[in-house]
Amino acid sequence: MTLISDGGDAPIPSLSGTISPDEVNMDLTMCGLLVERAEELTRLYADHGNWNEVKNIWFDERLSNRSTRGSSQKIFRVLTSRFKNAPPTLPNPSLLPQVFEQCETTRDKAQILYLYLVSDDTLVRYVVTEYSDRLVSEEAKPLDFSNETLIEILNSLTYSDGSSFDYAESTTERWCEGIRSVMREIGVLEGQQAVTGATPSVGTVPLLVAMDYSYEIGDEEWITSPRGFLYLFQPENRWEELFDRAASTSAWEYLELHGDLDLRPAEKPYSWISRGGVS
Repeated sequence: MTLISDGGDAPIPSLSGTISPDEVNMDLTMCGLLVERAEELTRLYADHGNWNEVKNIWFDERLSNRSTRGSSQKIFRVLTSRFKNAPPTLPNPSLLPQVFEQCETTRDKAQILYLYLVSDDTLVRYVVTEYSDRLVSEEAKPLDFSNETLIEILNSLTYSDGSSFDYAESTTERWCEGIRSVMREIGVLEGQQAVTGATPSVGTVPLLVAMDYSYEIGDEEWITSPRGFLYLFQPENRWEELFDRAASTSAWEYLELHGDLDLRPAEKPYSWISRGGVS
């Protein structure tokens, strides 16, 4: 079984030149991961199964405080967008309360919510992809999330129509603070003032979500470019350890096929959620 890439093309192709200006927004300036509120929304959705009903309950609980109603509307729109637009390669949002129950830390939950953010927010995905490429090519150690580096990456974005990234400086700087907030929540940055960070540790539950996501979104060669690991800034020299950790649970297993060792889900991806946990 080949566990690493061949060192050729970037593990995740750059989005520059492939996305339209209409796909890009500044939603990250409104809110980051907001783990507790996101968790509340997924509980409501799991209970009611309808986003309109979730919306009514969400705002009914906030009617008494009119000063926060406007911000609550923005937060609700941004957070639910990440769940409504979640690809089938991630757990259905209705399953997330069960997933969160198995998490050991708030960081575990944040790393899972982060994958929904990256999937939904094109600009975040572009930037994360650029950092992942730098990490794999060992051009960025430690990970530098200073305004200077972030703005350099943002200004390198070219849209499919030939135009370039163009937002007001103040808006761009707020967006940079938003991405740093996310990086703090998932463990890349430590402390409010830090702008340089390192590869985060990954708990068992976010590891399994990242594994299943990588398997679902990839092809037969997914193991040479596990998307979930790359989004979580895991360098190649750590992949084998992560694969072994996953295989030590009941969710994944090594199989010998035609003399080769293969790593596969023990059942269907994410089936461990409905089983009530991993061992």
